[in-house]
Amino acid sequence: MPDEKIILGIDPGTNLLGFGVIRALGRKAEYIDMGILDIRKEKDAYAKIHAIWEFTGQLCRSYHPDILAVESPFYAKNAQVLFKLGRAQGADITAAVEAGLEVFEYAPRKAKEAIVGNGAASKEQVGMMLEKTLGVTLKAEHLDATDALAIAMCHFYEMTSPLVGKNGGKGWAQFLKDHPERIK
Repeated sequence: MPDEKIILGIDPGTNLLGFGVIRALGRKAEYIDMGILDIRKEKDAYAKIHAIWEFTGQLCRSYHPDILAVESPFYAKNAQVLFKLGRAQGADITAAVEAGLEVFEYAPRKAKEAIVGNGAASKEQVGMMLEKTLGVTLKAEHLDATDALAIAMCHFYEMTSPLVGKNGGKGWAQFLKDHPERIK
């Protein structure tokens, strides 16, 4: 891993899109920015998708990230909601790929587990842990942005973990295989 990478985290949505940006400096993460795109007033579904693609492209041009970590749609009571989230995520991924970013997807549960140690943690618990970890104050009204920041931090933890092998393998066996110099 090079010494510095910029990670853009996105919590996709067709009404509110959250974003969080961090800088990975070796094994340390620094907060850069976070916010939301509010497109609730836009009624046309296709105009919303275009706005998402355009906004994510602008984030890529503004922050010059190396990586997009995006929350994957995983569950919805209504299939239509899941389809809409998939479209929003597709717009984010398309903009990121156009900008040359590597893309990684994480389930919300995985991000909560990475941040708090509990996949069923509340959004407020995730926010409190991010505040302590990154040394920032987060506003409660920006829970979509907090989720996006959690997705970015989840990827940071994933890429700095000694248990993630050079070829993406996980576990001690892969770690020892990748680092025979560590065996005495």
